[in-house]
Amino acid sequence: MSLIKKPVTGMKDMLPEEMQIRDYVMDEIKNTYAKFGFSHIETPCVEHIENLCSKQGGENEKLIFKVLKRGEKLNLETANEENDLVDSGLRYDLTVPLARFYANNAANLNQPFKALQMGNVWRADRPQKGRFRQFVQCDIDILGEPSNLAEIELVLATTTLLGKLGFENFKVHINERRILKAMAAYSGFAEEDYDQVFIQLDKMDKIGIDGVKEALLGCEFAPECVEKYMTLFDKMNAAEDKLAFLKDELGDCLEEGVADNLAEIFATVEAAKKADCEIMFDPTLVRGMSYYTGTIFEIEMKELNCSVAGGGRYDKMIGKFTGNDTPACGFSIGFERIITILLERGFKVPNADNKIAFLLEKGMDAARTGEIIAEAQALREEGKIVLVAKMNKNKKFQKEQLMKDGYTEFKDFYREALKN
Repeated sequence: MSLIKKPVTGMKDMLPEEMQIRDYVMDEIKNTYAKFGFSHIETPCVEHIENLCSKQGGENEKLIFKVLKRGEKLNLETANEENDLVDSGLRYDLTVPLARFYANNAANLNQPFKALQMGNVWRADRPQKGRFRQFVQCDIDILGEPSNLAEIELVLATTTLLGKLGFENFKVHINERRILKAMAAYSGFAEEDYDQVFIQLDKMDKIGIDGVKEALLGCEFAPECVEKYMTLFDKMNAAEDKLAFLKDELGDCLEEGVADNLAEIFATVEAAKKADCEIMFDPTLVRGMSYYTGTIFEIEMKELNCSVAGGGRYDKMIGKFTGNDTPACGFSIGFERIITILLERGFKVPNADNKIAFLLEKGMDAARTGEIIAEAQALREEGKIVLVAKMNKNKKFQKEQLMKDGYTEFKDFYREALKN
């Protein structure tokens, strides 16, 4: 049987040139978020299957890589269904593991707790540009903060990071799940139909308002409800202040203070942001995760026809583990999509450490080799990165490959003498 050289579909090998960029971006993430007071934590990549299938992950629960029981616990002969064979799975995001982590460790954590997580997650998804089956997620979450200070800090931290990575003129879309529900209630839709209404609304950017109207009618909703819903969007788009319009128009359908809370987030972020970005209210933003309870946000970047970051408030999830609801809000950046953009831009790591390559001609005697290695050691002690390698026959190609890895200085050592 011949071995397969290519990685599993949806996963990939990382070459040194890409790893340099990935390491740089990870360092920027750690440094930037640390300045906002986030503490770096880590959770296991394998979680109990009960946690992963707890109806908290939306559509992602259909994409779990499940792990078979081991040893004596795995009994194929007596198994009647999948659950008899499986007891754990690879995490599909970092939010569910964070909720379990907090429930298990809350007594030893600061309150409120600001968490930074970076790590691989796995989804049995269909691979496409910037989307893989194994990929790195980077999340920041604030647990135990009920006020909109959590949203403000999360948006400022995320936009500051993207600005440091050289991104400009991106858009931060912000909405509120309670506004979405109030608009549906105002229009006369039954509460059990909200999810289906939102699924069609989420297609607005692709099919437009007329397409959404047609899709809702195709779901056999009452025409008068659909008409009232669509008219609400028309009126809102014509209003100078969309939030103020909704506050007045929705009346008792909208929980008191929701619109003012969102307006305060916009005003504060706009006044404090450092990045070149637009903060915008987007009443069509839905976010598919079922655990969101309040503010939701996404970041749109012109290089990709999709979001590169998203998140929101999920005040009910941690209570599933602890029995007591805990305010929680998080923002996740699409690490792989950002890396894809940087690679396509030909991004070079700025201010990289000086990397020197010592290339030794083959056949050099041991004494001379020892002298050269001692010189390399001295430079390493000074903080330099020094590679010592034998000189290839095609030295030009060898240097070109080393330059891709960030080597900027070369010293060629020959048997007779040192030539720079």
